[in-house]
Amino acid sequence: MQSIMLKAKLHQARVTHAVLEYEGSCAIDGELLDMAGIREYEQIQIYNLANGERFTTYAIRGEEGSKIISVNGAAAHKASVSDRVIICAYANFEAHELENFKPALIYMAEGNEVSHTANAIPVQLA
Repeated sequence: MQSIMLKAKLHQARVTHAVLEYEGSCAIDGELLDMAGIREYEQIQIYNLANGERFTTYAIRGEEGSKIISVNGAAAHKASVSDRVIICAYANFEAHELENFKPALIYMAEGNEVSHTANAIPVQLA
């Protein structure tokens, strides 16, 4: 049996561009893609903290070190420059692969700098 698991997350990244006339996708700084283990053309989910929009697209490689997060094509209607977004990639895993499974969690600060990384989300307290 397979389980769909959170593979990687860029938490609270800032949208730097929203380009309606570019090919669909989301351009992400190549260094951030590598850090998160998200592959070019991999399906991603984007959750917009500013307006509640949730949408699916795919990642393309942005210029390394540019801190770019560019929502492109039709998805540009769902995010504006400076919106905070959570970008997630999910993957299917077999039960035996889950024994040591840990997602790549990348937490973003202003300017899309990495504030810290983690491999687990703390238990939410009541």
